[in-house]
Amino acid sequence: MSRSVLVTGGNRGIGLAIARAFAQAGDKVAVTYRSGEPPEELTALGVLAVRCDITDSEQVEQAYKEIEDAHGAVEVLVANAGITKDTLLMRMSEDDFTSVVDTNLTGTFRVVKRANRGMLRAKKGRVVLISSVVGLLGSAGQANYAASKAALVGFARSLARELGSRNITFNVVAPGFVDTDMTKVLTDEQRAAIVANVPLARYAQPEEIAAAVSFLASDDAAYITGAVIPVDGGLGMGH
Repeated sequence: MSRSVLVTGGNRGIGLAIARAFAQAGDKVAVTYRSGEPPEELTALGVLAVRCDITDSEQVEQAYKEIEDAHGAVEVLVANAGITKDTLLMRMSEDDFTSVVDTNLTGTFRVVKRANRGMLRAKKGRVVLISSVVGLLGSAGQANYAASKAALVGFARSLARELGSRNITFNVVAPGFVDTDMTKVLTDEQRAAIVANVPLARYAQPEEIAAAVSFLASDDAAYITGAVIPVDGGLGMGH
């Protein structure tokens, strides 16, 4: 049965792979993007691309109206949009900290709250939040990013308790280092140093993150809520 699926930040990297997986499975997929132009691949897959900055509540509301007009109320939400502004604490400005939290955490709050309007009416829904191994493990120079990603766990688990009786599940996927444009800018030495700490000795492919998300949104995962699923090659085990 074709569902209305929304993937925030779905125009590249992990988000694009997630959108692709749902579209290829026959779902009606929409993605939000903040800047640039979405890849032609999305158009070819029949994916609706909506420009939206999730730090702006009015833009979030307008994006949902456009998606609902085209696909109906969102039944599966994947909150993937996020930013980084890495620097050591003593060099981190207040804007470096608050802008990351406002996008990664408060932006997720905005899109989840708006999606739940339709999910509560339907008495069903699937929400998957994309966190990070860094949120559990920590990373020097990423206090803002790690804090925002760790907070998603408490957010999801609180909502799992709050809305479980309405048949709405909330789960978190925590990727490790993924082979995307963001990590391709690293030097060979930096990449080698990262892989040296990963038990599986390689980066993840975006499709491997998408597979975990697809599972959590499937009927097979109907009795899973409040879970944190690491897809990190073992990097964060024990956290």
